[in-house]
Amino acid sequence: MARSETRPVVTLRSTAGTGQSYVTRKSRRNTPDRLVLRKFDPVVGRHVPFREER
Repeated sequence: MARSETRPVVTLRSTAGTGQSYVTRKSRRNTPDRLVLRKFDPVVGRHVPFREER
């Protein structure tokens, strides 16, 4: 992914504590807070919240 100041690459880490992570981009202008998305964690086998890591 190309680097950009307005749309940085962020890492989403599972809140279930499994160490599973996703990599995505977010708009810093629209969502200045930490991003939380509900994604599938294959270790747990269900959807859990993934929180942005800094």
